[in-house]
Amino acid sequence: MDAVLKSLIAIVGKHRAIVARDALLAWECDGFTVHKQLPLAVVAPETTEEVAALVRILHAGKVPFVPRGAGTCLSGGPTPMAPSVVIELARMNRVLQVAADDLYAVVQPGVVNLDLTTAVAHLGLHYAPDPSSQSVCTIGGNLAENSGGPHCFKYGMTNDHVLSAVVVLPDGSIAKLGSEAGPRAPHGFDLPAIFCGSEGTFGIATEITVRLCRDAEAVHTLLASFGDMPSACRAVSQIVGAGMVPAAIEILDQATIRAVEASIYRAGYPEDAAAVLLVELDGPVAVLEEETAEVRNFFAQNGALRIEAATSPTERKKLWRGRKGAFGAMGRLNTDLYVLDGVVPRTKLVEALNGIYAIGKKYAVVLTNVFHAGDGNLHPNISYDGRNVEEVARVLAAGREILQLCIDLGGSISGEHGIGTEKLEHMPMMYTEADLEVMARVRSVFNKDNLCNPDKVLPSRHGCAEVAKWPAMIARVLDGEGQS
Repeated sequence: MDAVLKSLIAIVGKHRAIVARDALLAWECDGFTVHKQLPLAVVAPETTEEVAALVRILHAGKVPFVPRGAGTCLSGGPTPMAPSVVIELARMNRVLQVAADDLYAVVQPGVVNLDLTTAVAHLGLHYAPDPSSQSVCTIGGNLAENSGGPHCFKYGMTNDHVLSAVVVLPDGSIAKLGSEAGPRAPHGFDLPAIFCGSEGTFGIATEITVRLCRDAEAVHTLLASFGDMPSACRAVSQIVGAGMVPAAIEILDQATIRAVEASIYRAGYPEDAAAVLLVELDGPVAVLEEETAEVRNFFAQNGALRIEAATSPTERKKLWRGRKGAFGAMGRLNTDLYVLDGVVPRTKLVEALNGIYAIGKKYAVVLTNVFHAGDGNLHPNISYDGRNVEEVARVLAAGREILQLCIDLGGSISGEHGIGTEKLEHMPMMYTEADLEVMARVRSVFNKDNLCNPDKVLPSRHGCAEVAKWPAMIARVLDGEGQS
C-alpha cells in the first residue's frame, strides 16, 4: 500500500494528498452518520487526466476507491466502507462552458449546484434541479445520486437535465457518454441515464453537460397554514387533480415548523398550525393570475387558517427560507439526524403519515416530517444521539419499518437520496433475486472488479455477476468510446 500511496502522491503532490489520521476524520462519513469508516487516504485531482492516472494506479494495485463531492449525501454513498482511497473532487469546480443559445453548460463535478445558476443568472437562465442542500452540494454528487429537490415535481430529477458526461471508468480508461445534442443516439442506449444514479459505482464523472432552463416570466409563491395534516394533503390532491403542474408543492408538519421557527432559519411560519403547504407557480403572467386564484380557492375549500403570497424575489426567499433550512434546524433537537426518503402514491399521503407517526411512537423516537407532497416523496426525520447505541438501534428499526410501510402502500424505499449503505439490506424488501441479479450484471459491465465504491447499492451477494449475462452492446459501446 505504501508504494501505491507514493505513486498517488507523485500525481497530485503532497499538498493535494491527505494521509494523517486526524485529518481523515472529515471523510469518515457523509450526511448519514450511522455508518463511519476512515479512508486509507484522500487525494484531490484537478483534471480528468489526473483522475484517470489515479484510478489506473488503484486498479493495478487492486485498491478500492471512492469518488466524493461535498459529502452532503444522506445515504452513505461516499462513505468508504471497505478500506479505500477517497478521490476528492472538490477542486474540480470550474464551469467550463456556457452555451446560452443551445441552453447547456459544461461543468466539472465539484461545481456547487447553486453556483451554476448564479453563473448564468445574468443570461436569464438557471439550472433547475435544486436539492435542499443546493448551496453546498455538487453537480457531480447530484449526478451520482440522481438528486431531486422541491422543483422536481415540474422540472424532473437530475437525470432529466444531463445530456452527456466524460467519465473515468473503474479501470482508468476515459469514455464520453451521450453528447451535447442529446443523451443517446437514435436506436442506441441512453448511457447517461444508466450512469446517473449509479452512486459512484460505475465510474467517476469529470465533465458533465447539463441542460439550462430559461427563467419564467413570473413566479408566484403561496404559503397556506392548516389546522390538520389531512386538509393540507387534500389540497395537494385537488391542485394536481385539477391538471395544474406547480413548480413545487411542499409540506412541513408542526414539529418541523416549531424547530424552524426556533432556529436561524425562522421564516414566520405560524407555530400553531398542524401543517404549512408551500406552493410555487411559474410561467406567463396571464396564466399565473388564473392559477394563483385557483390554488387560493383550493386552500379555502380545505379550511386554510392563513394564506400568504409572495411575488417579489425578497418575499419569495422569505417563504422558502424555512423549507430550505428545515434539515439544518433539526440540529436543535439532537446531535444526529436520520433523513429517510420513502415514496408513496400522493393519495396515500395521509395514511402514510399516520403510520409513520405511529412507528415513531412505537420506537420512542423524535420524529418530524417535511416532504415533497406533489411527488409523494416523504422525508421522515428522526433526531437522535449517535453516541447512544440503544437509541441508534431503535432509530434504525423505526427507519426500516417506515420504508416497509412505503412499499406496502405501493411506493418505494428511495425517491432521491439513493441506496448507499443506508438501504443496502433493504433492497430485497422491494426487489426480487432476479431483479438484483440484473442490476449486478449492469454494474459488472462498468465495474467488473468492484473496486469503484464497493459495498454500495447492492447486497454483497450480488456483487460478482458476469458481464456476459448482460447485453454485450453496452460493453461494446464503452469499449468503442473509451480510450486509455
